[in-house]
Amino acid sequence: MPPPPSSSRSPRLALMLLALLSAFAMSQAFRTVTAILAPSLQADFGLDGRALGAFAGLFGLSFGVAQLLMGIGVDVYGLRRTVLAAFSLAIAGSALSTLAPSYGWLMAGQLLIGVGCSPVFLASTLFVARHFPAERFAFFSGMSMGVGGLGLIFTGTPLAWVVQHWGWRVGYGVLTGLSLAAWLLVWRVVHEPPAAYAPARAAHEEREGWGQAFARMGALFTLPHTWGILVLSMSCYAAFLSLRGLWLGPLLIERFGFTLVESGNVALVLSLIALFTPAAFGRMDPGVRRRRAWIARASTLMALFFVALALLQGAGAAVATIVLMGLLSGYGVLQYADVRASYPPELTGRALSLFTMAMFLGVALMQWFTGIVAAWAAAQGWEPYRAVMLAIAAWLALASLAFRRLPASPLLGAGR
Repeated sequence: MPPPPSSSRSPRLALMLLALLSAFAMSQAFRTVTAILAPSLQADFGLDGRALGAFAGLFGLSFGVAQLLMGIGVDVYGLRRTVLAAFSLAIAGSALSTLAPSYGWLMAGQLLIGVGCSPVFLASTLFVARHFPAERFAFFSGMSMGVGGLGLIFTGTPLAWVVQHWGWRVGYGVLTGLSLAAWLLVWRVVHEPPAAYAPARAAHEEREGWGQAFARMGALFTLPHTWGILVLSMSCYAAFLSLRGLWLGPLLIERFGFTLVESGNVALVLSLIALFTPAAFGRMDPGVRRRRAWIARASTLMALFFVALALLQGAGAAVATIVLMGLLSGYGVLQYADVRASYPPELTGRALSLFTMAMFLGVALMQWFTGIVAAWAAAQGWEPYRAVMLAIAAWLALASLAFRRLPASPLLGAGR
């Protein structure tokens, strides 16, 4: 770990971090854009719920699969080169989506966007760890999440207004322009000293290869407590992002008669909440011995909120429930703490990488699955959103039960 930066370097390092976070903010925007664009995409391409779910889920799938590759790439090639190379794909994917003549081209653009966005938050986190004092890591990490949340704010009311007035293609065009600006900012500002990303290993020790990285990641699956962590990691964030990033707009517009901008206002409120709730739950962390119980109870409560959202018919009650779900969603930060406490230091990095991969693969799987549920319910003459919310509730409740029943890490002691 490099020494803390001198006061003369601090402003420049802060500017570099903000440049990296501009790319992270665009990643946040891309992963939640479907909730605003869904009605327009359905109208232009004749998409049913299954196709819409597959489109939204492809971001999480490509993002999650690329996580390990990007993590190794950052170690081998450095933060700047990895982000610039990968994020170029996101820009290309967004431009392709803007011009897409068919659903297939739209899916190709989504694939490129997911892969291109996959290293940006990892790079920002590593930059903080390498260049800022250890005692301020939590502060700068929380700030990073807050700055990244600006992307979520953009896919609320602002993007809804753009799409309502000029169409979804202009919306994608704006995202393309902002992404290009973020890429240029990283290219111009981020110049990490070579010594900062030189691996902290003995001179005679070889750099870990791709095969070794995959093998050591695979070894985590031999630990019994990994499975409970993975089951819940594929469910909690996936449940909330399936609502915020896919079904929120269609639900509010088709069930309650909201306009696109009104549904964007609700998304904006959720985005503002997301800026603060992780830090609030971090401050309320009950510690190793009680954390798992908190996580299990919070995920069960979230499942009950999805049941309520499925059954409520009043717009005011539904919006209030959605806001409560946003407030509760910050408990996900406790999952990161649980992962860190569940593995010895030499495995923590890989465990967090696996956890992140599982989160986004879960997002892809749940969005794809709920798309199938929506199409099936519509074919049966049922309201699709009720079926979707109940399916998410059942998934999350079962995952919470599995998390309680599967073994906990022995490192947690009596904290089970």
